[in-house]
Amino acid sequence: MKNRFVALLLLFAVAVSSAVAQGSQSKKILPYPIHQKMLNNGLNVVTVPYNSPGIAAFYLVVRAGSREEVEKGKTGFAHFFEHMMFRGTDKYSKEAYGDIMKAMGAAANANTSIDRTMYYMTGNKEMLDKMFEIEADRFQNLKYSVHDFKTEAGAVKGEYTKNSASPYQQLYEKTASTAFTKHTYAHTTMGFFEDVVDMPNQYDYSLTFFDRFYRPEYTTIMVVGDVKPEQVNQLAAQYFGNWKRGNYKPDIATEPKQTETRYAHVKQAGFPPYLSLNYKGPAFNDKSKDLPALNILTTILFAENSDLYRKLVINEQKARFIGGGAQFARDPNLISVSASVVKPEDMQYIKDEITKTLNNAKTKPIDAKKIEETKSRIKYSFAMSMDSPDAIANALGRYIWLTGNPESLNNIYSVYDTITAKDLMDVAKKYFVNQTLTIGTISPAEKSPVK
Repeated sequence: MKNRFVALLLLFAVAVSSAVAQGSQSKKILPYPIHQKMLNNGLNVVTVPYNSPGIAAFYLVVRAGSREEVEKGKTGFAHFFEHMMFRGTDKYSKEAYGDIMKAMGAAANANTSIDRTMYYMTGNKEMLDKMFEIEADRFQNLKYSVHDFKTEAGAVKGEYTKNSASPYQQLYEKTASTAFTKHTYAHTTMGFFEDVVDMPNQYDYSLTFFDRFYRPEYTTIMVVGDVKPEQVNQLAAQYFGNWKRGNYKPDIATEPKQTETRYAHVKQAGFPPYLSLNYKGPAFNDKSKDLPALNILTTILFAENSDLYRKLVINEQKARFIGGGAQFARDPNLISVSASVVKPEDMQYIKDEITKTLNNAKTKPIDAKKIEETKSRIKYSFAMSMDSPDAIANALGRYIWLTGNPESLNNIYSVYDTITAKDLMDVAKKYFVNQTLTIGTISPAEKSPVK
């Protein structure tokens, strides 16, 4: 009888523990548990079991983007390795790697931004062992000749030249280099043009860059789908456990305080006039109210159902669109509000209307009901998009490169619930000031047509 009573107590304890765990998870925006394990070499391993029978998404997030390119004359290398990592190793050539992808029914790709480079594939979960093997091989044993390097550097130059033909890209580059004078956010992911042109001569430096950043302490492995954490952790230890930790940390300059409005202009006749107001914003912090408040505020002020959009786009038809928001970045970056303008002579008027709207937000509280509706839409839109291993991995990847911790996703969305009308006024006063503004314009004029 006593043993039976003890057994019942144990069952009850397990049931309560399970209920508490489920209740805790239900309060999070992501309804799936995030399992993490840090290997001894600093590699973080993240597993998210998700009901996708037979399918697994395999991601590697390298927390090195154009932000880490600190040496003068050496920009564009984070993006370069997005290309170079597909050139093959002694064990698996480029062609062999492609054949394995086909055999798995998978496709591998990568992309780079200011704060990270991300590699990803989705395929048959029965081939997870092979996914680990081939990715561990190229992350630890990438090898390329001077000829291969020059070929890929030439391809990167071609991509830059193609992209830079767009006036939008030209303005983006000018805005970044004008808004930032010291921080590495001054150059875009592609890098400065003169550095991209010289890249074919930088073979030795490319080896240095790879040696610095393709290390376990910069990397997170993430597997989402029909998998178990024990299996993922075991494979990570098997294939990445002997990967040697590095010791390099870039010295990233702090951007000096901006004290007056700056201007970035692209002269382009026969092209739709374009205006962007770019204010200095905060770095990402999953405990701070600033970015959630800015996200809610700019959604209310500039979304398609906003008063200003209705006035400028629908009623007056002076703009083709307006929109804006704050960039989530590891260091303080920009809050941008942009408009495609119908006629160049209306650019000052539209700039004044946007500025008036931002200034009103500093002193006029927004209706509490509208704030709650906006919060709900933001959270509902995110929750409804979490419908595949890729979608979940992409979302978590963003917060991994921002903080190193995928739980930051749940943390930041919990902050949204705390935002009040006063918080919206506070961030409007704090960030929408002329001293930190960089105005970007595209028009037929020789210089910026707005002030």
